Amino acid sequence: MMCWMCTIIGMSDRLPCPTWVSTLTMEEFARLERMSEFEKQYYDSGARYIAGADEVGRGSLAGPVLACAVILPRGLKIPGVNDSKKLSPPRRELLSRIIREQALAYAFGAVDPKTIDEINIYNATVAAMTAALDKLSIAPDAVLTDAMKLPSVTCPLRSIVHGDALSITIAAASVLAKVERDAMLTKYHEIWPVYGFDKHKGYGTKAHINAIREHGLCPVHRVTFSQKFTGA
Repeated sequence: MMCWMCTIIGMSDRLPCPTWVSTLTMEEFARLERMSEFEKQYYDSGARYIAGADEVGRGSLAGPVLACAVILPRGLKIPGVNDSKKLSPPRRELLSRIIREQALAYAFGAVDPKTIDEINIYNATVAAMTAALDKLSIAPDAVLTDAMKLPSVTCPLRSIVHGDALSITIAAASVLAKVERDAMLTKYHEIWPVYGFDKHKGYGTKAHINAIREHGLCPVHRVTFSQKFTGA
């Protein structure tokens, strides 16, 4: 049985209604409405399926750059969805579960550290985001990205600066991408525990840099990003 708020925001009853959904404030509802404006423009022009795409790991010293593309049902507003960097890990995990359950389609694309070293991080990010879109089980009629232009995408595409804070679809993609990549780096920690990947997720913290200086690079480090810390 859905609560009244789940009915209004378009969530299905496939997951239990979180308490913070049923207590959604008008302020939060208005924020989600504002975050749906870019999507509304495409819907009003005749688009049926709108994909949001975002990446994570672009500035990391280790691990892949990973992108997610997601298509949400029209009108769906998931309380709490925002730029993943603004969310606590427990909230991201919960939102990721809800987004995966509610989305019409989602997919990931990743480019490994060796390829990043070969083609540079910008081109790797384009490749990861394009791959995520190509893997969607539903072909989008329009695409919204977080400040990325994708030359091979043939449908209408809008690149939005700070899109993960301004578009609900891009924000949903940012949450899925962050949770997926964090899980990957946590698994890397089990293989190479001396670097603390479970804590910094590959980014250049003081502890990570000190570990590189002490132990050198491991196979998932990006040489072009990390070699300067080895003293080589």
